[in-house]
Amino acid sequence: MGYKLLVLDLDGTLTNSNKQITPHTLETLKRAQEKGIKIVLASGRPTYGVAPIADKIQLDKYEGYILSYNGGEITDWHNKELLYKNTLNPEVFPYLYQCAKNNNFAIVTYHKEFVITENPEDEYVQKEALLNVMTLKKVDNFLQAIQFPIAKCMIVGEPSRLMNLEKEMYAHLKEQMGVYRSEPYFLELVPKGIDKAQSLAYLLKKLDISREEMIACGDGFNDLSMIKYAGLGVAMQNAQEIVREHADYITRSNDNDGVAHVIEEFIL
Repeated sequence: MGYKLLVLDLDGTLTNSNKQITPHTLETLKRAQEKGIKIVLASGRPTYGVAPIADKIQLDKYEGYILSYNGGEITDWHNKELLYKNTLNPEVFPYLYQCAKNNNFAIVTYHKEFVITENPEDEYVQKEALLNVMTLKKVDNFLQAIQFPIAKCMIVGEPSRLMNLEKEMYAHLKEQMGVYRSEPYFLELVPKGIDKAQSLAYLLKKLDISREEMIACGDGFNDLSMIKYAGLGVAMQNAQEIVREHADYITRSNDNDGVAHVIEEFIL
């Protein structure tokens, strides 16, 4: 099969445990793009948090794409055009906010280069800002501050307590929106039906590329839909067990240039 599109999750996939792309993987990505392969960076991160990696692998030069918020937005990184956007219904904001407040958790969202929160001192809020290389912006009242379209909110906190809240919120919201944890301490709150496969289907149609011509690599539960959808679904060696079970191919770990190995095996 002549593959045309390579879709890469970031954390645990493209980046190693130090959140870096190794020189070998970077060089391999360059060779793939020079051969005409289009790359999509598909992440739960906000677009601003994906941008430094997109620039590092020269997505602008090689006409690649950022799929952020787990599929909530797609941006053509060559011309910075927003191709697709799905946002939360503002009617749910008071409930999300109250759930966080009642359980003494912090709630955050994103706007441009900022992570918006009432709790910038919270360790998990700081972890999220550091991961995305974004600036924390303290607001006095979260609900009053979010007067703009929102692709994702996140409630953060101690994992065992957050797991209990996830069950409660999912039972209440499952017909309205997505509620799931991307990390034990991160509870993602996104528009209903948003996942990476659904957004990739939109992009493939726009690019006139078939799903059989796509490779998708990931490690987490939020990568499962695109791995099952792709012509070649690849799980990292360090992926969750359910992800490995549904993959067509298991590559090396993210600390052992697993993405580079896929490119060398199936593209170069």
